[in-house]
Amino acid sequence: MAPLSRSPRRFRGDARFAVGIVLVLASMAGVWFVLTSSDQATPVLQAQRTIVRGEVLRASDFATVDVALGAVSDEYLRPGQLDTGQVAARTLSEGELVPRTATTTAVDSRTTTVVVASSVGLPEDVEAGTEVEIWQAPLREDGRSYDEPRILVGDVVVRAVLDREGLLADTTAELEIVIDRSDVAAVLAAVTGGAALSVVPVGAGS
Repeated sequence: MAPLSRSPRRFRGDARFAVGIVLVLASMAGVWFVLTSSDQATPVLQAQRTIVRGEVLRASDFATVDVALGAVSDEYLRPGQLDTGQVAARTLSEGELVPRTATTTAVDSRTTTVVVASSVGLPEDVEAGTEVEIWQAPLREDGRSYDEPRILVGDVVVRAVLDREGLLADTTAELEIVIDRSDVAAVLAAVTGGAALSVVPVGAGS
């Protein structure tokens, strides 16, 4: 007697069963992956306010948040890794996670701060962290008129607006700016020389 062959219906049933097992296993693997990923969240520092370039970093300026960063987790600053004397190498926005590359030491920092007075007031959108240019109109020899305005220094960040109220708020304002140390002499010379200074936000004309 010839051996009985498996019927096509039985084969299709076995195939569907096998596919079902594979789908169940895949679903279980997906759930395991999600749970495992959530368990691998890394505590990192998050800025609680806008911190401008050159500003000294303090523990009170940051909160600790748990974030799943995966392979890049070592690129961000963790609690306990903020050393005394570190400063911001660039402006950190409120709520931003803190990359290691955004910090430096005071010794390595090339910036400092200078207070200047804008003779024409400030645009409303100028605040701490705003990137601006400082323009000057040098005082002429007659001591009564000013030369054509020109850029005094670019790549400047506002650290703080010091005066924005009072009767002269629309025409004058003082602000503390973060500038490269190599630009300090030029700024101080303009101030002591009586130049009229103006603050222009970067991109204001675009």
